[in-house]
Amino acid sequence: MSAPGSHEFSVRGSETLYSGAILELRRDEVVMPGGRTARREVVAKHGAVAVVARDAHGRIAMVVQYRHPVGRRLLELPAGLLDGGPSETPVDAARRELAEEAGLAASSWRTLVDLDSSPGFTDESIRVFLAEGLSEIDGGEREHEEADLVLRWLTLDDAVAAALSGELVNAIAVAGVLALAAAEHTGAALRAPDAPWTDRPRRLGS
Repeated sequence: MSAPGSHEFSVRGSETLYSGAILELRRDEVVMPGGRTARREVVAKHGAVAVVARDAHGRIAMVVQYRHPVGRRLLELPAGLLDGGPSETPVDAARRELAEEAGLAASSWRTLVDLDSSPGFTDESIRVFLAEGLSEIDGGEREHEEADLVLRWLTLDDAVAAALSGELVNAIAVAGVLALAAAEHTGAALRAPDAPWTDRPRRLGS
């Protein structure tokens, strides 16, 4: 048996159990230390992007959107899937989502934080951008849940307070808000918008 931390977890076989519009469920036979295999169910998804858009007054643009799985409206960041085709870069997708959901454009883009949402069962990974130099634009006609979107502006302090009070529960939004607060507190340098993204999902063409 290999020493801990050195085993190669190869896949001996894989079966697709379900394939839908935004996700795929498969069952892999993964080689474990000692040579035996174990079944691991994996939800494959498109990658996603989210935007912490901050205006000249230090306010963050957030949206209130109905989310059917939890049955209520949630306070969130403008966000969406990397489903615009192979030529659409993550920052281009973020520009699109910011326009569609918030009616905003930004002249400055930086990578704020990368997230693997639940790596115990899904390959979903999200890149959160910091966008500044905002201007209002026509984001086009909205449909489905997005037709009910409400734009809400919060200061960073108020957004942090919303996360700590339980008002802000969307994991991507909490991570983005707290990452910006931490960067502001520490003075940490942020990465370029096209910085390497190690875990960006590729199976569904993101």
